Amino acid sequence: MKSTEGSELRNHTLLTEFVLSGLSSHPELQNLLFFTFCLIYTITVTGNLLIFIVTVHPTLRMPMYFFLRVLSFLDITTASVVVPKMLVSFLSKERSISYMGCATQLYFAIFLTATECYLLAAMAYDRYVAICNPLRYAVVMNRRVCSSLVLLSCLSGNVVSVVQTAWVFTLPFCGPNEIHYFFCDIPPLIMLSCTDTSSYEMQIVTATVLVILIPFCFILLSYICIISNILKISSAEGRQKTFSTCSSHLVVVTLYYGSGTLIYLRPRSIFSQDTKKILAVIYTAIIPMLNPMIYSLRNKEVKGVLIKSIADLKKIYSD
Repeated sequence: MKSTEGSELRNHTLLTEFVLSGLSSHPELQNLLFFTFCLIYTITVTGNLLIFIVTVHPTLRMPMYFFLRVLSFLDITTASVVVPKMLVSFLSKERSISYMGCATQLYFAIFLTATECYLLAAMAYDRYVAICNPLRYAVVMNRRVCSSLVLLSCLSGNVVSVVQTAWVFTLPFCGPNEIHYFFCDIPPLIMLSCTDTSSYEMQIVTATVLVILIPFCFILLSYICIISNILKISSAEGRQKTFSTCSSHLVVVTLYYGSGTLIYLRPRSIFSQDTKKILAVIYTAIIPMLNPMIYSLRNKEVKGVLIKSIADLKKIYSD
């Protein structure tokens, strides 16, 4: 068996580039998809950049806004790693990507999404302390703790990304070279390998548990504690307002973690490639667009600063 595999590897030329098939193979949809995702990307960059700038305001110095700035930066960069290449593929027949370019895209895609998974867990802990232990909030969530949580999220995301990218690109790729996806990702890449990948698929499952399932369970536990604390609020209006915020956050978190889990927990799952593409679009394009609306633009303090900033700009230009 080993000699057969070895002879097969020698009979193929190792790949130096890949071809991305794109989001859809239907020519009549390319222009529509281009304008749709161009709009999504514009809203993503504009909305997150706006939140990043607004939350620097001196009146918004709470830890929550520090985390929101980091989240906005991650959302912009995640979308920028994936969407521009996708937009080019809608209008061009040239869809090739070099071996090194594919490895680079995979590294940053994993690094940014893994970091965001850990950051969302840190944000849930911040909300838990703020609601369940408000008197000690300033002490527990001081600047050093917040910076450490962000740094730990980035370091953890980097470790996961380096290990996963290194593992994928130690696999031999000897043809075909078409990736049935719109960016370089683990599941479609390992399907192109001309060797047995069953042991590597177990590594992906382990990484999925560490990056997605454990943080999600932590977030879920935090929200159970938060909701139980909210139920003690005497004001019905206060309870409804806080529940509304929590439910919005949970919907986004569930979509983000859920789509990632369905893709990576079973790399060779029964889901079709089209289904996996839709799931990947959710966490690489849709969620980054929704995050500013869910986490920031519904916040009265953020909206207040934003309205004041716009009024100040109008005053400057009118003068």
